[in-house]
Amino acid sequence: MTTIFSGFPAGSTALVTLPEQVFTEIVPLCTDLAELQVALVALWRLTQLRADPAPWLTAAELRDDPVLGQALGHDADALTQALQQLTAHGVLLQAEWRQADGHVERRYYANSPRGRAAVKALRRGYIAAKAPRVAQPNIFTLYEENIGPLTPLLSEELREAERTYPQGWIVAAMREAVRSNKRNWRHIHAILERWRIAGKDEEDKRNRQRDPSRYIAGEYSDLIHH
Repeated sequence: MTTIFSGFPAGSTALVTLPEQVFTEIVPLCTDLAELQVALVALWRLTQLRADPAPWLTAAELRDDPVLGQALGHDADALTQALQQLTAHGVLLQAEWRQADGHVERRYYANSPRGRAAVKALRRGYIAAKAPRVAQPNIFTLYEENIGPLTPLLSEELREAERTYPQGWIVAAMREAVRSNKRNWRHIHAILERWRIAGKDEEDKRNRQRDPSRYIAGEYSDLIHH
C-alpha cells in the first residue's frame, strides 16, 4: 500500500539548514534512490551532532537509524553500497579509527572544511568526542516569543536573514533588541547590518574595552551581565 504524505502541520516546525550544493550538486550526483536517501539522512543527522573539529557517523549508527530503516527496509547491502558511492563521489569522507580493544571503527564525515580537518586530525591520532547538539528554538519561535507576532512579510524577511547572516547573529541581535526594549524587526535588522559591515567580533571587543566589568567570560558569558 502506498503511503501518502499528510502535509506539513500548522504553526512553527523545526527547520534544517543545508548548503545549496546539496540540491545543485549532490542530488544530480546520486545514481540511485538509496544513495540519495542515505546522503540526505546522513547530512541531516550530522547537523544534530557536535564535536571538535567535526561530528561523524558510523555505518552501525546509520544502519540503526529509524528513518533509513524505513527508507531502505533495513537492507544492509543497500546501505553499504550507498556509503561506498557517497565516498566515491566525495559527498562523505571516510576514515578509520582503531579503538583500545583493537576494533576498527569506520567513520563518515561531511566533506566540508571542518570534516576534512577532522579526518586529518583523526589520522594524527587525535581523540575526539561527540555529543548530541542541544536543541535550540528556531528563529521564528524566538521572534514570536520575544519580539511579537509574525506576519507573512516578516516571515519572509526572517528566511532571507537566515540565508544572509549566521543564526547565532540573529539570536544575538534579538537579544540586543530585547535588552534595549526596541522589539521590532527594523532594529534587529539594523544591528545585523552593522555587524556585517563593521564585524560583530570587533564591536564586542570595543564594548569590552569600554566597560570590561560588564562581561563575564565563559560558557554563559552572553547571558550573565553585571
